[in-house]
Amino acid sequence: MLIAKNNLQFIIEVAIIIHIGLILLFNLVGVSLSLVLFLGTIVTTLFAFLFTADTILLMLPLFTHQEFTHPFGPLAVLSWVTVLAASNLLSEAGIRSTSIKTLNFILFFVIAVAGGLMHRSFLLLWFLGGAIGYLIMSKSFKRTARITRKSIIGFISALIGGFALMESLAKILDMPVLSPLLRVTRLENYTIPSLKLVLTKTTLWGHVVGSCYWKSECLGGADGYITLPVTMIHKLGLPYHIFYGVLIYKKDYIDYMLPGIFAVAFDAGYFGLLFLLSWVLIVTITGFYVLRIYKEKRLNGFRRYLGREALLIGSLSAFLTQSIIGLFLFNRSFNSSALLTYILLSALVMAHSVSVKRRIT
Repeated sequence: MLIAKNNLQFIIEVAIIIHIGLILLFNLVGVSLSLVLFLGTIVTTLFAFLFTADTILLMLPLFTHQEFTHPFGPLAVLSWVTVLAASNLLSEAGIRSTSIKTLNFILFFVIAVAGGLMHRSFLLLWFLGGAIGYLIMSKSFKRTARITRKSIIGFISALIGGFALMESLAKILDMPVLSPLLRVTRLENYTIPSLKLVLTKTTLWGHVVGSCYWKSECLGGADGYITLPVTMIHKLGLPYHIFYGVLIYKKDYIDYMLPGIFAVAFDAGYFGLLFLLSWVLIVTITGFYVLRIYKEKRLNGFRRYLGREALLIGSLSAFLTQSIIGLFLFNRSFNSSALLTYILLSALVMAHSVSVKRRIT
């Protein structure tokens, strides 16, 4: 493997390795519906416990929380939507799955509360992921997943209620960190200066040399504003520009205050942003194309790919959700550890295209 010379090259190399690895794994391991349902339920339950424990640590003094919602939030969407899709596939086949759906909806609200208390942006990601997943399923399962006016009103009410609950808890517990309005205020105060920096200093391949935090050592691109997990780079001893320790606050002006498209443009240039958006489009089109093939096979009585269909619905839902939240709202939901998750979700979607090409004729 070629040794990456900077952050962006390292991201590309890791992405290629993960995509190739998952494609090979997908063609070697059987993905049955029962396996997907079992593992999905276990993983979703583990995420519920993990987020709950992390939120409890946030509330307790003298304890350190880990903020697992950023890297694992999209994976929770993946597992939850996959379980729901798998249970709907059982219902489509005439097999009762009421208990599974009941457990899954309980887990939905547990994760929503725990993750929402940890990060306000997670609540938006979680509900959007559920909505996208249900929308995809409504197109795939005509009998068991229907979108009605009642369900839309209920979804919107739950989302508004979630934010209202967090604002109330912030005032009752005197914990401003829980307040969604605080996040809005911070964005108002810091977004404009950050946006001005990005718009005036971004170039085709990165940014104006010397305009980033590193000043004279600024590379003009790949300066650490978009990275894989910083601890991973640090432990590997890679000589890249990284915002580590107290320097993380210097990165916040772009990482925390702006949508991902601006951070990507600043660190990878307009060309890098165009490449990323093109890849998102390719993954999305590929995912829906393969999903249509799975649906046609299922309707024709061919059930070999039911597990893959459920997994693809979950993967595509999580990928689209993280794309929307991370790239167009909160870069923190796309960057660092979350970027590794994003690459994994992309690979999970694209892996289906190779298996379909080889096995479905």
